[in-house]
Amino acid sequence: MIRLFVMDVDGTMTDGAVFLDGEGGEFKRFDVRDGLGVARLTASGVKPAIISGRCSTVTDRRARELGIAIVVQGAKDKLSELRRLAAEMGLSPEEIAYIGDDANDRECIAWAGRGFAPSDARPEAKEAADVVTEAPGGYGAVRDAVEDILSFNEKAMR
Repeated sequence: MIRLFVMDVDGTMTDGAVFLDGEGGEFKRFDVRDGLGVARLTASGVKPAIISGRCSTVTDRRARELGIAIVVQGAKDKLSELRRLAAEMGLSPEEIAYIGDDANDRECIAWAGRGFAPSDARPEAKEAADVVTEAPGGYGAVRDAVEDILSFNEKAMR
């Protein structure tokens, strides 16, 4: 049974584009269907979390909007952070799902009990994944993963 769903941000929750204005502002596009999926997952008892290699106030804001309390930004070694979270929460890899889109997510995707990659992810991320979503990053990939986790957990409870 999956108890923790960890998401990369850029290229997974977003389409990977980062817009910078001339005054230091940053803009990212998030899919509201992904947000509803995260809410459904939370309601089912699965904790959502974010591990991102970048630091962004936009990510903090989106996490607050979605009620995601576990947010790790600026992670140089995502797998170490994922293992730390697992240990702190007393979870085994089999109880964790992870979605990411690039080489720095590969180890986390492979380590987690259920690993996901968006359809437009880098080949190394897709190769490590148990499931490649139909949707690309930022356009429903998180929602696809959520629906899979909800179905997976439902089957595990039978």
